[in-house]
Amino acid sequence: MKIITLCGSTKFKKQFEQVNAHLTLQGNIVISLAFFEQSEGFDLTEEQAELLGDLHLKKIDLSDEIFVIDVDGYIGSSTRREIEYAQRKGITVRYFSKEAIPADFPLMGRS
Repeated sequence: MKIITLCGSTKFKKQFEQVNAHLTLQGNIVISLAFFEQSEGFDLTEEQAELLGDLHLKKIDLSDEIFVIDVDGYIGSSTRREIEYAQRKGITVRYFSKEAIPADFPLMGRS
């Protein structure tokens, strides 16, 4: 059993849900995002965004690995920072674009 933190753009909510379910059903403890600002239209202040970024780094500290949701190879600046942080800590980094998650996985069709 591993502790895995999901990282990536908040515009990929459907993929976060898919990967969360997939990894959980493999017997892992999965830590995800608190908000999907871009997918759900949250308007965060700069201070709130900074707080969430700092909290996410703390989640990474608790993890054995991070799983980057890099749909179509997209990695934004916040996610890049999280990847670099994990690498400095010696935490394994895996990527959605390189994993064989079945396209028909149950949550794929959810909006």
